[in-house]
Amino acid sequence: MNIITEPTEIPHSAERSPRVLVPTMGALHDGHLTLVKRARELAGDDGEVLLTLFVNPTQFNNPSDLENYPRTMERDLELCREHGVDLVFAPKDGSMYHPDHSVNVTEDALSSRLCGATRPGHFAGVCTVVLKLFNLTGSDIAVFGKKDFQQLAIIRRMVRDLNVPIVIEGVDTVREASGLAMSSRNVRLSEAQRNDAPRIRKALLTAQQAFHHGETRPDQLLDMARQTIEASDACAVIDYLELLDAENLQPLEKVTRPAIIATAVFYGEVRLIDNIELDAE
Repeated sequence: MNIITEPTEIPHSAERSPRVLVPTMGALHDGHLTLVKRARELAGDDGEVLLTLFVNPTQFNNPSDLENYPRTMERDLELCREHGVDLVFAPKDGSMYHPDHSVNVTEDALSSRLCGATRPGHFAGVCTVVLKLFNLTGSDIAVFGKKDFQQLAIIRRMVRDLNVPIVIEGVDTVREASGLAMSSRNVRLSEAQRNDAPRIRKALLTAQQAFHHGETRPDQLLDMARQTIEASDACAVIDYLELLDAENLQPLEKVTRPAIIATAVFYGEVRLIDNIELDAE
């Protein structure tokens, strides 16, 4: 396994194609490793898997969140070796952006709600760093988790609108046995918070089940989910809870086409996100 630390173009091996990219901010867990597994399947025996380890400062609007984001480089590299990663791109702090950098990539439609509404500048940071990673790695395919459904939708839109020659692959959210979506932030939860946090998944499933039984009014579905989350014994605070069109991330008056319910919930300073899809026939 090769490790690259300087943000220069990463040349392809003449014998290895396709190149499949797994962008991460490190602190790898089973969710990331599921992305690696899918990348390995897409690359096949003749291709290569490239994983990035970079905590991107421009997508954090909260300085304490950036400071406290877990960093486990040595463990991450060992997991990469164990799971068949061919290349790791781990740029040094301060090396990805020029001191006077002044060009950013922004998206003006899909980013207006959910995390985009409560984290100003977040998706400009995401789009900018992801496009830089696409350019630097020359990857043919990039693999992202569906846990951050909005991020996946925005990256797909960026690729479409900017004609970026890469295929985007979405992978279903990986969960702990309790149903809690796997996240690098889960390690910051107290025992009581971690025991309570699976209610996020329970709330979303409650709404989905009601939808499958014929309820199509967004306000009713959201009320069901909200009540479950707000019954928390661990002071869970809803940042947002919305039902949106799955393609354009805009509100619906009635669920008659594919939609999602997405939420962000605070446990103290730890912010957890999750979503569930409503597949209207």
